[in-house]
Amino acid sequence: MSNTYPPPSAAIDPDRSRSWLRRAWPLVRAHRWMFGPALVMSAAGLLVSVQVPTLIQDAVDNSIVSKRVPLSHYLWWLVGLTLVMLVVGYSSKQLLNRGAAKIEYDLRNLVYGHLTGLSFPFYDRVQTGQLISRANSDIRAVQLYLSFAPYLLVQCSLSLVAFGYMLAINVPLAVLAMLPMPLLFVSTRRMQRSLLPVSWLVQARLAEVATVVDENINGVRVVKSFAAERSQLSLLQKAATKVSWANVKDADRRARWTPLVQNLPRVGMAIVLLYGGHLVIDGEMGVGAILAFNAYLLMLQVPFQVFGNLIMLGQRSSAGAKRLYELLDEEPEIVDAPGAVELTGARGDVRFDDVTFGYGDGPDVLNGFSLRLRHGETVAVVGRTGSGKSTLARLLPRFYDVRDGSVTVDGHDVRELTLRSLRDNVGIVLDEPFLFSASVRDNIAYGRPDADITDVERVARLAGAHEFIAELPGGYDTVIGERGYTLSGGQRQRIAIARTLLVNPPVLVLDDATSAVDVQVEQEIHAGLRTLLAGRTTLIIAHRLSTIGLADRVVLLDDGRIVADGTHKELLASTPMYAEVLARADERADENIEELRSVGR
Repeated sequence: MSNTYPPPSAAIDPDRSRSWLRRAWPLVRAHRWMFGPALVMSAAGLLVSVQVPTLIQDAVDNSIVSKRVPLSHYLWWLVGLTLVMLVVGYSSKQLLNRGAAKIEYDLRNLVYGHLTGLSFPFYDRVQTGQLISRANSDIRAVQLYLSFAPYLLVQCSLSLVAFGYMLAINVPLAVLAMLPMPLLFVSTRRMQRSLLPVSWLVQARLAEVATVVDENINGVRVVKSFAAERSQLSLLQKAATKVSWANVKDADRRARWTPLVQNLPRVGMAIVLLYGGHLVIDGEMGVGAILAFNAYLLMLQVPFQVFGNLIMLGQRSSAGAKRLYELLDEEPEIVDAPGAVELTGARGDVRFDDVTFGYGDGPDVLNGFSLRLRHGETVAVVGRTGSGKSTLARLLPRFYDVRDGSVTVDGHDVRELTLRSLRDNVGIVLDEPFLFSASVRDNIAYGRPDADITDVERVARLAGAHEFIAELPGGYDTVIGERGYTLSGGQRQRIAIARTLLVNPPVLVLDDATSAVDVQVEQEIHAGLRTLLAGRTTLIIAHRLSTIGLADRVVLLDDGRIVADGTHKELLASTPMYAEVLARADERADENIEELRSVGR
């Protein structure tokens, strides 16, 4: 779990007013020691290649027509030039491909690093499939252009060198051969404007497909439980049809412009054959010269074909880059305040002081909520569904910021503390724990990767997880499947509890952390937790009466406010709403347990 890989070599230029290429330039510049030699060798290869037509001209004129020089002389020169081009070409491609891989590495790390720094409100409003698409196809499009565009531009420079040699052979013929070039320039510009919106549309609709696929994979149990496979397949077909339509439009515009861009130079070839043929017939130009001229004209075609591909690649890359920049320009909402202090030696005195909070632009979930948890105290929060209980678990580690009021730990407003130190001291076990596709040991030791196996086993026993882990094929080395779905809900919860206990935070939040286990297992977990909760400030989001038994004090939450506060017995005797909430919660818990037993692992 330790970071053994180097960080990105550079970052994207933050100036949003610049073009996408200018913003990406730091990435290319960071690998100039690969791209520089690659381009130099590529240019050298081109300079060697343009000598071949001249060599052929001399061979025809001196060896075939006048027979003054042995043909073998030119053959050996041709073999030598070919070997040089092979060596230079191989070396330049090798360096270029390595540079391309480095840029892709940097882009992926930049995007992932930025995603990890974004706040929860961002993930509340953005689809996962959109992020996956930008982190894959968009990065690939940008990487291809940044890596190969300089090489393609060097290839295009071949046309200038070839034209220089054409001028040296015959100036009027060279000028006539270049007559179609202004039309070619106009065509490429119109092609560029035509492809940009379609390229953006293709990338956006690919992201829609990725979203549908991602949601169906992650929600496969919901899809199957409602027998909704056909409707989801229909949804995917609808998204795929949109992609197909966009691709057809893209192909239609490519088909409209690409042949024109690629074949306009052949008009020049027709002019060369017409006018140059007359020059040869009239004896004003040798046969070797016209052959060399045609060879140079063929060299002109390759760059223009490459130039057309470069434009198409550039449009796709521009669309992908803009989508990536939308992501990289997203500012995290929850950040360390200037002068934020470290939370060290935390005792765990927690206070919610007149807190008002709501998600996004929605209504208030908490309204004037106030609660204090003293050092070492265990408090259970009980309330109806939607009363705001789980919101407390998200405000304490500052996943979200309050609209009004404050949340403090040891007298420090959480907004004045560094996020890392705050979250190091506040451990959370959620009702729907997420497990990684790694071994059981790695999942438990996620917060302490260097933890000894004895410590891992100790917290697993306290969480009631050791027995079922020992029965797994590989014990603690058993690799858990995607999202931990090879385990039951209760097993996932117990591993999540062990994961948090290993970190040993002074403040602990249990958000309905044993909702998926039966009463017998829950009692075993509670027996271990009672020992660990001693001296630790604990906030329990509770639904079950058995869980409330762990608490020193119980508060009843309704409509975002505390309506009752006291021991379990006091509330049971004085507050009818409390007994009603517990009765409904127990009914739902029994239904959940029965459902888990019927479904199985």
